[in-house]
Amino acid sequence: MSLMNALAVSATGMEAQSMRMRMLAENLANAQTTRTPEGGPYKRKDVVLESAPGVESSFAGQLAAAMAEPSVGVRVSELIENSEAVDLRYEPYHPDADTDGYVAYPHVNPAEELVNLQAAARAYEANIAAMSTAKDMLRRSMELLR
Repeated sequence: MSLMNALAVSATGMEAQSMRMRMLAENLANAQTTRTPEGGPYKRKDVVLESAPGVESSFAGQLAAAMAEPSVGVRVSELIENSEAVDLRYEPYHPDADTDGYVAYPHVNPAEELVNLQAAARAYEANIAAMSTAKDMLRRSMELLR
């Protein structure tokens, strides 16, 4: 893998982790949202990441691409709205309470979201460190070639 490819891989990793952090922050911000424009409580969102291979679709083409360049990074493949059951809380005076006095809250665990946010931040930092190392190696290579 060339150093320029290493920079590209780190850049895609940073972009993917940035998107993941935005979704986690949105989940945290809406942990108490009981009414959305679509109706019902907020639905937790998850980011699905996948490796970003070449565009070749045949097996032989993918094998050749894998042998030539092992990877070109990571990308967000989709955003999934969590379809888990909502958390029902008995709050009869809440404006969104049903006839039995229960309010549907989103199924968002703030502690879990914070742990995932910390993991995403560390992955982002790891990509920054890899990018810095590749940049330093490129600079040193150019100094040697003078």
